[in-house]
Amino acid sequence: MAEKIQHQDIVPDSCLGKRLDQTIAQMFPDYSRSRLKDWILDGKVQVNGEVITKVRVKLAGGEQITLNAELETEVHHQAQDIKLNIVYEDDDIIVINKPFGLVVHPGAGNPDGTVLNALLHHCPEQDLLPRAGIVHRLDKDTTGLMIVAKSIAAQTNLVDALQAREITREYEAIANGIMTAGGKVDEPIGRHSTKRTHMAVTFSGRPSVTHYRVVEKYRLHTRLRLRLETGRTHQIRVHMSHIGHPLVGDPVYGGRPRPPKGATEELRDMLRGFKRQALHAAMLSLYHPVTGELMTWHAPVPDDMVAIADALKEDAKLNYKEEY
Repeated sequence: MAEKIQHQDIVPDSCLGKRLDQTIAQMFPDYSRSRLKDWILDGKVQVNGEVITKVRVKLAGGEQITLNAELETEVHHQAQDIKLNIVYEDDDIIVINKPFGLVVHPGAGNPDGTVLNALLHHCPEQDLLPRAGIVHRLDKDTTGLMIVAKSIAAQTNLVDALQAREITREYEAIANGIMTAGGKVDEPIGRHSTKRTHMAVTFSGRPSVTHYRVVEKYRLHTRLRLRLETGRTHQIRVHMSHIGHPLVGDPVYGGRPRPPKGATEELRDMLRGFKRQALHAAMLSLYHPVTGELMTWHAPVPDDMVAIADALKEDAKLNYKEEY
């Protein structure tokens, strides 16, 4: 069943010069920004009695906004008692440190057993929010920090901040190959032309920017610190593969393991047995969506990545002694 939604209100003077989508998000905070945008595009919003279907129309203040739409009943997912590593929580946000192997949102092949299901158990009110308040995702096998909103207002604020590049996200990674210096990958990312579950650098993709710096160099691998300027699907994995330095263990973009020449059997086994991308969301920094306070969280690199880095470091030391 669909619930009919009818609202009528006057645009406040404070919205002078703002876009229609921004204005109605402020006027009707009970609905998500994406839902309001869809209603504009579907002709459900009138300005002074005229249907407007362009989200970027600028307003002057004093206009009458009429909203006539239908609120489709959302799919309600099951709450499941799945342990979450909660780094921080208050009345407005939750920050979690996601482990390896945990999917963020139900989808094809993963109908439950996700972060979303765990959130509904931890806080049942999350069921009232789009995507249970999830603001951004991490790949199933990427570990680290994620932020979740606990209200529509907080979620809208955080999504806007993410789009405005006001949220800082830094990652730790181990890449194949020797990288001599840091840099930036500024290449658009879109769906792969033939492999529809894969992403790729493509001229028709969305703008995507990844910054990286070298933390430690090994004989045939490099430990990196990366910062996202945008947040496309698989962005770091695609960008690093594109420049010839795919992440260790990446099952989609990494190819076969690449042990250095003369590596011990133990190191070879570790590289062959590392079945996930060596990628960890290590730092998250943002302005609190309600208080405006700048907040920063750090998550230690998980044991499996530490073990690989230690083994590569030991390999480099042993072979340095042999060669010099």
